[in-house]
Amino acid sequence: MKSRPSTSHRRAGFTLLELVVAIGLMAIISGMVFGIARTSLALGNTIVATQNEEMEHQAFFDLLSQRFSSLPGNTRFNLAVEDSGSHYISDLTLQNVPLAFTWGGEERIAKAVQLSTVKRRSGYLDIVLRYYENEILEGSESDFGSSSAMKEEPFAEIVLLTDVAYFEWRVLDGRSMEWQFDWEVQGRLPLQVELTMAIGAKGEEFRQIFWIPPKQNPEVMMRQLMQGGGNGGAGIPGGGNPNNGGNNSITIPGGQVPGGGSQGGKGGGQ
Repeated sequence: MKSRPSTSHRRAGFTLLELVVAIGLMAIISGMVFGIARTSLALGNTIVATQNEEMEHQAFFDLLSQRFSSLPGNTRFNLAVEDSGSHYISDLTLQNVPLAFTWGGEERIAKAVQLSTVKRRSGYLDIVLRYYENEILEGSESDFGSSSAMKEEPFAEIVLLTDVAYFEWRVLDGRSMEWQFDWEVQGRLPLQVELTMAIGAKGEEFRQIFWIPPKQNPEVMMRQLMQGGGNGGAGIPGGGNPNNGGNNSITIPGGQVPGGGSQGGKGGGQ
């Protein structure tokens, strides 16, 4: 019986060179996977941070828009601006705008609200919202003759924005239709308020215009009503008329509504 020629012995494992090449390939693939994952996580975090900043800015503008559109007619609006060299420092004060809310577990009422720019050591600005329990503007009726009106300390402060590069206001006078950088007019409000700002060293510039709807001052209206009542009730139902002894009659088409007297101002009736 013929014997089959013997074949070469098969290798039982990998050579050292093959192991080194395999380990190197695994290391390269793992590095690529981890690099892609790290880049994806960084991109995701950047997108989330950008969205949060955009939501914060939009919430800030919505707050201002809501506040300006709901100002009562007797609001005291004051805008003071100071040039600090590198920035314009401004204080926007809204007075006679009572706000009731809870602060520190206590019910508080703020008669004045101030939106201020605070310069930091970093060179950027912080936008701070301050609440005052009493009126703080000079010439207020409640603080007339008192030197403590401008020394009032806020009972609450909220930082709305940080790292602001610049923050500048302009107001539009509804009578002259001219833009101004400050406002100290008492008794009326500006027609529009413009805000220009940027956040960060390379931040995008934001420009927003807010409308202030014209509203009747209730104090002026009540004063006019009282003056009208003292002048015989001109234009005021129920006001006395010296020609008819204080009695009234209202003439309508086709008849007369008795008011204690007759038509023509002859008090006491026909």
